[in-house]
Amino acid sequence: MRDMTTHRIITNARIVTADEIVLGTVLMRDGMIVDLRRGRDHRSDAEDWNGDYLVAGLIELHTDNLEKHLEPRPGVRWPAMSALLTHDAQVSAAGITTVLDAMGVGDFDERSVRAQGLQDAASALRHAREGGLLRAEHLLHIRCELACDNMLEVAAPFLDDPMVRLVSLMDHTPGQRQWMDVEKFRTYTQRNQRWSDEHLARVVAERQDMQARNAQRNRRGLLALCAERHIPLASHDDTVPEHIDEALASGMTISEFPTTVAAALAAREHGLGIVMGAPNLVRGGSHSGNVSALTLARDDLLDCLSSDYVPHALLHGAFLLRDQAGWSLPKAIAAVSCNPARLVGLHDRGEIAVGKRADFVRVRETASAPHLPPVPVPLATWRQGVRIA
Repeated sequence: MRDMTTHRIITNARIVTADEIVLGTVLMRDGMIVDLRRGRDHRSDAEDWNGDYLVAGLIELHTDNLEKHLEPRPGVRWPAMSALLTHDAQVSAAGITTVLDAMGVGDFDERSVRAQGLQDAASALRHAREGGLLRAEHLLHIRCELACDNMLEVAAPFLDDPMVRLVSLMDHTPGQRQWMDVEKFRTYTQRNQRWSDEHLARVVAERQDMQARNAQRNRRGLLALCAERHIPLASHDDTVPEHIDEALASGMTISEFPTTVAAALAAREHGLGIVMGAPNLVRGGSHSGNVSALTLARDDLLDCLSSDYVPHALLHGAFLLRDQAGWSLPKAIAAVSCNPARLVGLHDRGEIAVGKRADFVRVRETASAPHLPPVPVPLATWRQGVRIA
């Protein structure tokens, strides 16, 4: 990253803090927030934001956006460094200053980008980070498919990387979790794959056999490795309260994308952080038939949003929490900044407050056309006081 700007004063901004919106002034020095006060600053070097919002840099815990660029069309593989730099530019322009790139380990399809592209993507990320080529700060979220034969062997070397800040345990086997109803899996798969009934039946049987062989062995081994390294753990696609019980017994602190109200209620009762997809909010529901994020938000069963596969959905989703779920804007912005920071131990960022990193976004709320609803526009993004988008 470029050298930090040593001094910046921003005034006449609507500053979204953890508790309120303040029309005032922020002073940054050496990449940190050093003062925040109400009212305008009339010094000649103060930047007048004309009432635009100043919000904390967004923090993304789970995005598949890099995978999308590694395979921009089905069967088309893109060079890893080029894919990474495109992904980095997109998340930065969307107001995301810290991103946990979700790297999938294990896949039922050995030809998939998740199965074949992991090593190249990780290498590109390491070289880009060391070369100062990245705008946002990139950390790692290792997503582990428990049913796959070699998941544990592939995942283990990554867990010693200090950039790994989250590990999630997944089981996408037909008959498990999100696909407990195998007919639901059939419907979803036929919409995307258009397999024959015979081929689909064979796939279901093969995956269930793989799950029976591997899931418990992989789960025990992965939990032991993560416990030794004190890596936060997330349970993925919790569907029934028993999944939350299992997560608690395994030392997990996050319920990622619960698929039902019952699972989310159990997660809230036991103090797990609840993460839902922002695209679910923007689209008005889940693309795979799971519970609506808006339903959970209205029942206060949501702590964090994830952009998942559309970077701008993170900021857009936060404003929809205000407009559709009745949240205050400070509470909504916390769902994409300080709450995710807290869940993975990033206590130096995620909030516009004295002593925090100067990671922030200038946001203007506007409509792109008279007949369209207003959307939040991230006009510019700064990380540690340096403009990155």
